[in-house]
Amino acid sequence: MNHLDLNAFIVERKPLRYTPSGLPALDIVLEHASNIQDGHAVRQIKLTLKAQAFGVLAETLGQQAIGSAWRFSGFLVSPRIGQHAVLQIQAIQPI
Repeated sequence: MNHLDLNAFIVERKPLRYTPSGLPALDIVLEHASNIQDGHAVRQIKLTLKAQAFGVLAETLGQQAIGSAWRFSGFLVSPRIGQHAVLQIQAIQPI
């Protein structure tokens, strides 16, 4: 199963664009920080993740403030260009 739920902040947003079929598309960068119990120690987790949204989600996220916090749900994909996984956003919820 490939599913990811992540609480994160929007830290970067590219301009809204459109696919060749006319679907709104948005590329954003997310930052996450949390503490996780790992065995006998608590680990501080910090990560930056590229993400994409399409359609109404792209339009909605394109209007949100940089620094706003959201719960993102989706799945990970390998981009055509680059080596790092990208979160394909399927649902959002403000936190």
